[in-house]
Amino acid sequence: MDQRTTPASPSLAATSSCPVCGTPATPMFRAHDFDILGCGDCLHQFVALAVSRDHVSTTYDDAYFSGGGAGYADYLAEEALLQRSGRQYAMLLARHLRVGRLLDVGSAAGFVLAGFVDRGWRGTGLEPNARMAEHARSVLSLDVRTTTLEEFDTTSEEPFDVVSMIQVIAHFHNLRTAMDQARALTRPGGHWLIETWDNQSWTARLLGRHWHEYSPPSVLHIFSRASLVRLAADYGMTPVAFGRPRKRISGAHVKSLLAYKFGDDVVGRLERQAIRAVPDRMILPYPAEDLFWVLLRRDR
Repeated sequence: MDQRTTPASPSLAATSSCPVCGTPATPMFRAHDFDILGCGDCLHQFVALAVSRDHVSTTYDDAYFSGGGAGYADYLAEEALLQRSGRQYAMLLARHLRVGRLLDVGSAAGFVLAGFVDRGWRGTGLEPNARMAEHARSVLSLDVRTTTLEEFDTTSEEPFDVVSMIQVIAHFHNLRTAMDQARALTRPGGHWLIETWDNQSWTARLLGRHWHEYSPPSVLHIFSRASLVRLAADYGMTPVAFGRPRKRISGAHVKSLLAYKFGDDVVGRLERQAIRAVPDRMILPYPAEDLFWVLLRRDR
């Protein structure tokens, strides 16, 4: 399908139409006082939310990176873990293509991007939070621009060999505009590298509404593999490889996510008691059964 004929998405409005395929979706349940809708066709799930103009600045303010909740207890303390993730993904890319220019979307403090740069990539990042972007520039000497993908001037850059969207596509408040921009920033024959959560995973289906990824208003889209591939196909992107990341998570991040997800109800209190003894800086393996990555190539 030509991208000019895809379903329009001027903003993520409170609508029942799937933003991926346009099929009428049905309410599934509520999470944090927001309706989660599901598409029976492509299996995409999304939040029925009318997004305000200040959605990005208020949702991803400094508290998102240091206040816990749906964000991070201390994002800067995650540096080693996230740089390792960037290096691992660079090694993955090396199996399929040569080192070149990479655009990292949602770079935060630049840790994942730094991992790519360590492996020879010439990296540029985009990050709307000014404090995080400044950390990337001043501490790590990275080229990270303070902006969103949706607002980035695509005429200011030559197209990139790879556009990476690691744990960011679920957060786009204007999904179609973001994908338009990503395509414009990808050279013909170039690639997208995307990591996101899988709503058809065993973990997601077992936990249902208690799955941690149902965390609006930060998370707005919860993909299935089918819905992500269908969305990417609208922009001429063809899957090259799939896999599951080797992910690790800090004790502090685990505690933060559980506290946000379960609040102060009985389950939440039990969860907090169960992990209270886990040190904040302990590194825990994450089974990653409910995560996947996909590498896609621009064929047109």
